[in-house]
Amino acid sequence: MLQGIETIFDDKEKMMRKLKKKSYESNSKEFMERNGHFFREMTEYIGRAENKETAALEIGEALAGAVKKRFAGKKERIDGRTQVDLNFFMIYYVFPSILGTGHPDSNAIAEGVRTVWDRSFKGSNIKYADYDILYESFHEKILGIF
Repeated sequence: MLQGIETIFDDKEKMMRKLKKKSYESNSKEFMERNGHFFREMTEYIGRAENKETAALEIGEALAGAVKKRFAGKKERIDGRTQVDLNFFMIYYVFPSILGTGHPDSNAIAEGVRTVWDRSFKGSNIKYADYDILYESFHEKILGIF
């Protein structure tokens, strides 16, 4: 399940750099064009499952396992800075993509992924929101100065 999902993080640095409302919009569209098949696979998997909660946790395990495999160092741990970047990437791109599928079980998937993520990575206690909430939180200028 979710073979190659670690590739969703390929452009992590570029997509998080100088993140503003306009770039967030274009980055999100590009992210879904490139990775939408992973989110469809998640919804298809949970759609076939009898136990939705278990399926959502399995999706989370597949994602967290792939991330550990790709980003863990010699001691099989991810350094703190990388973990912070991954957490933000999850918040800004992965969770909104899950919720944006419109699937009836998308909230269950997001909650399963969040639960596994938090217990898999030290110091992680992330929350999630949909794209529209995050998009509206961006401001192009602070007090009209910048």
